[in-house]
Amino acid sequence: MNALDHLRKICLAFPDAEEQLGFGHPVFYIRKKCFAAFEPKGGRAAIAVRIDPLDADIFADDERFFPTPYGRGAWISLWADGKVDWKLVKQLVEQSYRMVAPKRAILRRP
Repeated sequence: MNALDHLRKICLAFPDAEEQLGFGHPVFYIRKKCFAAFEPKGGRAAIAVRIDPLDADIFADDERFFPTPYGRGAWISLWADGKVDWKLVKQLVEQSYRMVAPKRAILRRP
């Protein structure tokens, strides 16, 4: 399974999540609010997720991560073209989803 397929499986397991194309790459939404994206960065594949801006420093010294070029510090990206810790990606995607999903969607989580 390639990285996009892994991410798609994680994202679309959440209630009311859907995939759309945004800026030429797959973006995952809950009710018109983006919570994850699979995008190219310098010729490499990357996954972007929302984070609490207060948590941004947690990722500063980890070479798997880089600041997402948009989102004013409320997003973090990680490389998806090498060895990927999918358990960590799932945790980050879930946290991102919970930041934007309506409460009733969160309560219906499988």
